[in-house]
Amino acid sequence: MIYFEITPDDEFIKTDKVPGPTKEEIRALVISKTHLTDEDVVVDVGCGTGGLTVEFAKRVKSVYSIDMNPDAIATTRKNLEKFGLTHKVELIEEEGYKALDDIEDFTKLVIGGSGGNLENIIREGYIKLPVGGRIIITSIVLETATESVRVLKELGSEPEVVNFNVSKGTVLDRGVMMKALNPITIISAKKI
Repeated sequence: MIYFEITPDDEFIKTDKVPGPTKEEIRALVISKTHLTDEDVVVDVGCGTGGLTVEFAKRVKSVYSIDMNPDAIATTRKNLEKFGLTHKVELIEEEGYKALDDIEDFTKLVIGGSGGNLENIIREGYIKLPVGGRIIITSIVLETATESVRVLKELGSEPEVVNFNVSKGTVLDRGVMMKALNPITIISAKKI
C-alpha cells in the first residue's frame, strides 16, 4: 500500500503579496492527475507560494519552478528550505513561455498561472514534452479552461476536464457549517 500524504495548508509560509498555497485538496487532485513517478522532471509554471512545487519535489527526480513575480520565487524558496527540498528544485524568475525556451528535458508540465500567455506556454511546453508526457492546467477562470481545451485539441491531444468544488467545515456549537472554496477546473492531457 502506498501512503499518499499531502502537506497541510497551515504548514506553508505565506505572504499577502502572493496567492496560495494551492489548497490541500486541490494539490491532492493535481498530484493524482499528473501521474507522477520518481523519475519525472516537472515544470511548474506560476508557482506562487510553492504549494505544488513542494509536493512535486517530494515525489519526483527534479522540478523547475517558474514565476515572474519575485515575491513568489522568494516565498517558494522559503517553503522549499522549510521542507528541506531546495536540492531538487531550480527556481526561475521569468515569464513561463520564455523560461521554457531554456529547459530541455521534462516529462510533466503543470500550469497554475500564465501571466496572460497561456496559449504560448501550452504550445511551447507541448512541443518539448516527450510522447507520453503529461500537461496539466489548473484554472479558477472558465475562459482559462476553455482556452486550454481548444489549444490542446489543436495540438492533437485529447484533454480531460474535471471541475470540482471543495467545502470545508467549520465546527460551531450547534453543528458544522460548510464553507465553499472557489471551484477549480483541472485540464489534463497526455502527449500522443
